Amino acid sequence: MTENRYDYIIVGAGSAGCVLANRLTEDARHKVLLLETGGSDKSIFIQMPTALSIPMNTRKYAWQFETEPEPYLDNRRMHCPRGKVLGGSSSINGMVYVRGHARDFDEWDSEGATGWHYQNVLPYFKKAETWAFGGDDYRGDTGPLGVNNGNNMRNPLYKAFIKAGVDAGYLETADYNGAQQEGFGAMHMTVKNGRRWSTANAYLRPAMARPNLTVVTHALVHKVLLEGKTATGVRYEQGGKMHEANAAEEVILSAGSIGSPHLLQLSGIGKREVLEQAGIEVKHDLPGVGENLQDHLEFYFQFRCKQPVSLNGKLDWWNKLKIGVRWILRKDGLGATNHFESCGFIRSKAGVEWPDLQYHFLPAAMRYDGKEAFDGDGFQLHIGHNKPKSRGYVRVQSADPRQAPTIRFNYLEHEADREGFRDCVRLTREIINQPAMDDYRGAEIQPGVAVQSDDEIDAFVRQAVESAYHPSCSCKMGTDAMAVVGPDTRVHGLNNLRVVDSSIFPTIPNGNLNAPTIMVAERAADLIRGKEPLQPEDVPVHMDDQWQAHQRPGQAKRVLI
Repeated sequence: MTENRYDYIIVGAGSAGCVLANRLTEDARHKVLLLETGGSDKSIFIQMPTALSIPMNTRKYAWQFETEPEPYLDNRRMHCPRGKVLGGSSSINGMVYVRGHARDFDEWDSEGATGWHYQNVLPYFKKAETWAFGGDDYRGDTGPLGVNNGNNMRNPLYKAFIKAGVDAGYLETADYNGAQQEGFGAMHMTVKNGRRWSTANAYLRPAMARPNLTVVTHALVHKVLLEGKTATGVRYEQGGKMHEANAAEEVILSAGSIGSPHLLQLSGIGKREVLEQAGIEVKHDLPGVGENLQDHLEFYFQFRCKQPVSLNGKLDWWNKLKIGVRWILRKDGLGATNHFESCGFIRSKAGVEWPDLQYHFLPAAMRYDGKEAFDGDGFQLHIGHNKPKSRGYVRVQSADPRQAPTIRFNYLEHEADREGFRDCVRLTREIINQPAMDDYRGAEIQPGVAVQSDDEIDAFVRQAVESAYHPSCSCKMGTDAMAVVGPDTRVHGLNNLRVVDSSIFPTIPNGNLNAPTIMVAERAADLIRGKEPLQPEDVPVHMDDQWQAHQRPGQAKRVLI
């Protein structure tokens, strides 16, 4: 067994771990070890944005986790892929860049993550990014993360969808990551110069040139090493050999919302009953580890398209070859986008203060594996209820790190979540039936016009929903009895151990999770280094002053908070 000493050990080279590796090694005095179970991210299928469905469904690049039978989804086992490659899930995801609503972070602060309110986190969102259209009070222009709009909505279906939302009485938003999330507009993606701009590309690759960073791939971490209540290092396996690495300062878990709670439990940190049932010695009884698990669900609302403008005509092998060759030679065209170039954020009903429904618009009708849904032209909307009340868990099964943990989200357990999806169906039909879509809208394929009543919608949703691949909140940040880390990201009751990734979110934001995960790592890096935090930025946020009485803003006066 070999042994090495470092100042910081980071477990997981994903969306958070790559950020930390970069920021902690900015100080040449810090010797940092970054451990990753997967390998290189240099595959064309990772780097080409349009190939996003391939790495997500490939065992080489992703943990292909499955949930337990979900009791409120007709006992279906749900796919839960997690990145297993440099860049982690930022190397296999859909590249959609959504920060979340300002109120999501105020909610974190009110839930016990003191200091993580919007004014405090906004500077870190800005620090992380270079927005293609320039910086302002809300957007950054000097950060590592390239963010743009892909092909700038050249397909006419994108703008028709936005116009349909406005026709239905909703707002148009110039920048949902800026002052106003609510409404319909262009969607943003982490793509730079036609290439997926993962955290491996944005943060890790520049840091790997520094002599104080060591990156070890194909390393399976077995446990965090503890001396009493102090983390001293980790034990990991590589190439069939066991290694121990010691941390003079801290061990930081950035293994994600499945990996981080699982590794804590493998190390004897977690709920006593769960550890004892798995035959693991209890080193630190911390009941919240693995609990509070949350995710976004979505389904595809699919329509035939009356005009031959959809991407369905580009899915044959010859067109795919042409798209691929153009991307290889020029890094542009249909290969350089994730194709989700317009979107919408709306409130499901009166009395909801900020948006809880999200649309991704796709000018094609296909499955997540990239296969056609039907012959002919079509388009689809990915729609989901994004503020779920249902809660699940991640629980270790044995002391063997290769055995996947038990994962159960309890999707749609709460009646409010079922109501949210009924709203998804009815509000979407109203939007798509606006005049702006008349030239394109053909027959409704899914759910199908026969699906009308609450019972019919519920039955359809149970069979049709899929994970949006946003597991989070399983090591929540806070100060209550079920919190795992404090607002400083340190594990409660232990020394020199932190968790920094999407598992520490107290609640799931209204949007995709890569952007807030990167923000969390940026802010945590300053906390770890003892740096003065960036100054809060008190900027106005657009809110509807009639939210208690009306579901959509229409012409209602908006207020600034």
